[in-house]
Amino acid sequence: MFVVSGLLQLQLGVDESYTLLAAKTDGQSIVREVIIEANTIYGALRGLETFSQLCSFDYDTKSVQIYKAPWHIRDKPRFAYRGLLIDTSRHYLPIGVIKQIIESMSYAKLNVLHWHIIDEQSFPLEVPSYPKLWKGSYTKRERYSVEDAYEIVSFAKGRGINVMAEIDVPGHARSWGIGYPALWPSHTCREPLDLTKNFTFDVISGILTDMRKIFPFGLFHLGGDEVNTDCWNSAPHIKKWLLNQNMTAKDAYQYFVLRAQEIAISKNWTPVNWEETFNTFASRLNPRTIVHNWLGGGVCPKAIAQGFRCIFSNQGFWYLDHLDVPWDDVYNAEPLEGITDASEQKLVIGGEVCMWGETADTSDIQQTIWPRAAAAAERLWSRREAISSGNINSTALPRLHYFRCLLNGRGVHAAPVTNEYARQPPIGPGSCYVQ
Repeated sequence: MFVVSGLLQLQLGVDESYTLLAAKTDGQSIVREVIIEANTIYGALRGLETFSQLCSFDYDTKSVQIYKAPWHIRDKPRFAYRGLLIDTSRHYLPIGVIKQIIESMSYAKLNVLHWHIIDEQSFPLEVPSYPKLWKGSYTKRERYSVEDAYEIVSFAKGRGINVMAEIDVPGHARSWGIGYPALWPSHTCREPLDLTKNFTFDVISGILTDMRKIFPFGLFHLGGDEVNTDCWNSAPHIKKWLLNQNMTAKDAYQYFVLRAQEIAISKNWTPVNWEETFNTFASRLNPRTIVHNWLGGGVCPKAIAQGFRCIFSNQGFWYLDHLDVPWDDVYNAEPLEGITDASEQKLVIGGEVCMWGETADTSDIQQTIWPRAAAAAERLWSRREAISSGNINSTALPRLHYFRCLLNGRGVHAAPVTNEYARQPPIGPGSCYVQ
């Protein structure tokens, strides 16, 4: 193996290209010349993963063989951002389970774990600057210490995977007030966060300061979706504040998001926001904002037309908690749909499959993620010209069957590919390669 640079820095756009040369085997063993060349260790990791998937054990010769050698592969990713979201607020996921998910991501060459740590249901993360925040966890046993978070980030880096953390503000934050009730608009109306108090933004700044020490990735997700402003309109002190500021509730939503963005940028983060922020006040968003599409199609073309970068996660195809979405719909979803200009295409930095946690926990999360996430992973890694089209049941489907069986062989609980509903067990006996 030859690696040009030994630098360990892992950020968006790191060189993941590699060249793999594998000589023809003699039918007895793989002890022949195999060369992997890469500019970075992360490219070398991708090359090693490809090589591992070319190797299989031959039960006739009782030796490991390289499939259809010789090989000369020059490979690089189509998109810099290839993500998977996990949600540890709706259901707590133990550290070991998160590591298993990260490990399985590396098999599909996904490279960003979007960690939706906190939501209205629970606040499981330790924040030293505001130590009462994790009183909002379900129980004391369902928490992540600072050391836990460091461990997850380090484990991911060792597999070429960045961790993008998220705090979803101003909505989806009811759990914050368990430890600090002053963050609620009132005791009976608990979200969005109270925007009239400097304390609210001091807490956000404290959280981001502490998290910046843990998460080196240059992107930070600030949420901003599904903000119901009824509490702002009903709490007397907020109504008075809005009147004094000559603001509507919609204006207040913009004010909050932009102020949170300023805090993130001051800590040298690039803000990522769900698409509602773009849909509501695009012209006011910080130009560094990355728009995260989820509601439907057509958002990325609109965002990049205004100079923003975009992440594709159309819920109709890439929300893994939608159990009725079949593998072929996942596979056929195209992040660059409707975008033909080459310079604009570069503004779509990639895509992400989202494993929301309302109905997924340790018992079923892996078979909900896999193998459908692999269908999106191929779309995100491979050149568009190399991706199967036409009758994908005879081209892409066998590859997905094989990858599902490879995951099972590595201890990953990947469900059958062609189930009517994702994560169902097999409906009867049969080979792993045809279910």
